[in-house]
Amino acid sequence: MNNQKQQKPTLTGQRFKTRKRDEKERFDPTQFQESIVQGLNQTGSDLEAVAKFLDASGAKLDYRRYAETLFDILVAGGMLAPGGTLSDDLTRTEFCLFTAQEDLETMQAYAQVFNKLIRRYKYLEKGFEEEIKKLLLFLKGFTESERNKLAMLTGILLANGHISASILNSLFNENLVKEGVSAAFAVKLFKSWINEKDINSVAGSLRKVGMDNRLMELFPANKRSCEHFSKYFTDAGLKELSDFARNQQSIGARKELQKELQEQMARGEPQKEIITYTKEEMRKANLSEQAMISMIWTSVMSSVEWNKKEELVTEQAIKHLKQYSPLLKAFTSQGLSEVSLLLKIQEYCYDNIHFMKAFQKIVVLLYKADVLSEEAILKWYTEGHVAKGKSVFLEQMKKFVEWLKNAEEESESDEEEAD
Repeated sequence: MNNQKQQKPTLTGQRFKTRKRDEKERFDPTQFQESIVQGLNQTGSDLEAVAKFLDASGAKLDYRRYAETLFDILVAGGMLAPGGTLSDDLTRTEFCLFTAQEDLETMQAYAQVFNKLIRRYKYLEKGFEEEIKKLLLFLKGFTESERNKLAMLTGILLANGHISASILNSLFNENLVKEGVSAAFAVKLFKSWINEKDINSVAGSLRKVGMDNRLMELFPANKRSCEHFSKYFTDAGLKELSDFARNQQSIGARKELQKELQEQMARGEPQKEIITYTKEEMRKANLSEQAMISMIWTSVMSSVEWNKKEELVTEQAIKHLKQYSPLLKAFTSQGLSEVSLLLKIQEYCYDNIHFMKAFQKIVVLLYKADVLSEEAILKWYTEGHVAKGKSVFLEQMKKFVEWLKNAEEESESDEEEAD
């Protein structure tokens, strides 16, 4: 008989304890909002105290998770519903950007609050930019005063590099543009930006994000002209911005014109047609002959594959330029245009080492083709040249310049004898 007690069967397996940190917390910004609103109501309008409260609260509250709610409260006093309206059923504060005084000094103080907060909690940087982009899309939901304050704050933040100019993409929203909200907002924004820094800061930031040629898009398509832009912003006291936009449009027009010139040359179109087209485009873009001859020179020299051997490239250049001398001649009717062309030739021969010995031969060819006059060559030789390759090119030109001077003296002598 088996005296051993029969063991009862037992369930096998492991029981796991769920750790708190593994439990997914429900997204509920309401409690977060109440904590922030309560703190702001206690600090009131003292922005130093606000900055200290926000600094300390970051250790206790989940800023990373509720970044949008945090910025909504600091700007508008509470969480924003789509379109820019405040959620009615939630606690809000009267101490925020939208209820502050509408002046630059106050907005600068608010910019410092945001800057301190983001410097302390670096992970908020991206969320803050996203918030500004969103707020710009909500502009129609805000009052004029609220828009003005947001514009001034945004201009200050942009001037100091705290946000990227790419946020301005939101202003090109069709509905905002159509109703004139974007342009009016841009006036306040650029005024505070230029007041904080200068137009060079604006230009540099816009170029960095490829928006330097997009300012016209602040207006509807039927008003998207340089004249309308210039008048609107000049009348608003932003002539610097008008001048910048005009200059950018001119640069854009030049690039397009140069590209078209090169394509026409590549297609082998008759020079008469190229001249007619270029003169018309020059008139439309209000370009000077000096600017035009520089572009034509660049186009002419870009339209051929140059030989890499120095002894062969000169012969190739002379043949090529002889072909295009009528085109060059059509845009050198002024002395200044001739000197501009000479400077372009000098710079080109210096920058392209195989052309260093070709300079004198090119100038003589263009002199014989009536593209360059002796007055322009002498002016370039005595005072008009630039530093690039100066000693080499002046030496190359020495004998020809002497010949020109002697020819001029003989001509004057003949005139005196004739008198």
